Amino acid sequence: MAQAQPLPTTPQADTGDLYLLPGETYTTISQKIGDVPLTPPLKTPRGWLLGFAVAFAMLMVFFVSVTWLFIRGVGIWGINIPVGWGMDIINFVWWIGIGHAGTLISAILLLLNQGWRNSINRFAEAMTLFAVACAGMYPILHLGRPWLFYWLIPYPNTHGMWPNFRSALDWDVFAISTYASVSLVFWLVGLIPDFATLRDRATNIWVKRAYGIAALGWRGSARHWHRYEMASLLLAGLSTPLVVSVHSIISLDFAISQVPGWQVTVFPPYFVAGAVFAGFAMVLLLMIPIRQFYGYQNYITLRHLDVMAKVMLATGMIVVYGYFMEVWASLYSGNTYEEYLLYNRINGPSAWAYYGLLFCNALAIQPLWFKRVRHNVPALLIISLLVSVGMWLERYVIIVISLQREFLPSSWDLYVPTIWDWSLYLGTFGLFFTLTFLFIRVLPMINIFEMRLFQYQENERRRRREHATHGDTGRDIVTGKADPSAASAD
Repeated sequence: MAQAQPLPTTPQADTGDLYLLPGETYTTISQKIGDVPLTPPLKTPRGWLLGFAVAFAMLMVFFVSVTWLFIRGVGIWGINIPVGWGMDIINFVWWIGIGHAGTLISAILLLLNQGWRNSINRFAEAMTLFAVACAGMYPILHLGRPWLFYWLIPYPNTHGMWPNFRSALDWDVFAISTYASVSLVFWLVGLIPDFATLRDRATNIWVKRAYGIAALGWRGSARHWHRYEMASLLLAGLSTPLVVSVHSIISLDFAISQVPGWQVTVFPPYFVAGAVFAGFAMVLLLMIPIRQFYGYQNYITLRHLDVMAKVMLATGMIVVYGYFMEVWASLYSGNTYEEYLLYNRINGPSAWAYYGLLFCNALAIQPLWFKRVRHNVPALLIISLLVSVGMWLERYVIIVISLQREFLPSSWDLYVPTIWDWSLYLGTFGLFFTLTFLFIRVLPMINIFEMRLFQYQENERRRRREHATHGDTGRDIVTGKADPSAASAD
């Protein structure tokens, strides 16, 4: 299947002031973004093949870990008494948090009419679905009898059983399934116009038919656009409270207990802010290499990276405030167990994790106050990586340090993850990146029709500014060529 070569465009210096660099047209946008999924299999870039091979190898590690878990049971993990929750719940909360940035970018920013989301919303939404898929594995595997997970779903049955709605585990079932369902529908609805674009551009009859089926008969009529916009707004309205509710419910898994350090009212907003914090860090961590590999610097500009870094800084400072509140509440409460928990975090056997999270989440983000750092791509990549590590350490501190030294010293025991804990965690990365590479290969990772709309709007804004400043020059502001419409208007 031969594809037309992308139209040449004049390279533009990215000063960090624009969300779409000049020189792009409807044609170049459609070709640069649409030609990636339409590339013939034999012409797939070697970089993609290498990345997919590594991700698929990690996915095989996941299958081996799960198979051995089914054979031997959860005893192969490092969990013990009193640490009945280990890396399985740590990784569950961490993966759910990563998925929050996608819903925030796609839903809340759509309702707020933030145009800068157009370049990153498609990829962030896909990242949400893949992260939720990785997170959903852990509670099921932690059940011990994972093949009976459907008992948690309230359905008419002959077992004489009904889910215990007072159980936090059942809350997770409803929260995650609702979040995943709405996010999937929102993502698929947004893909329909782009499916039609790929259908019209494809030259292979089978590829054309495949995208044609996915486009659901889209022809771009006024009726189609009206229904699309209504569906998008309704789904965005449904998704917005999910950003707050899902991680709030997960925080209640801890808050309903009597464990010191868990039963605090700051947990719901603290967890939500941390989820958005970790989610934007992962978006930056993935988008920066991808924009470089596919040459999307004109669409994902320094301005996008700057705004995402600001959101990461804002949510990071909320998380830091939560850290201070935990320390203050422990000291002010006068509760012996709360005070000892703080002491244990600072001087206990796992103090390295507490100091590590303070460095990664509190200190490492402080350079983001400066514009020069926010526009430094390697610096953003390093800070995003540190934040991702720090948010994992935060979950480790909350779960492990709070549990391994409980009320009775006779029950104390250290938690040490086993090779199977780490292999399962590595395997979920394989699942995540395998799905990510497949998404990049067969679907447009940037929203084509929204970028074309944004290009038109930016063109009009520049034309009006140019006209107000210098008068009508008769030249197109984006391409710099003579504009026949301006000449005819004269």
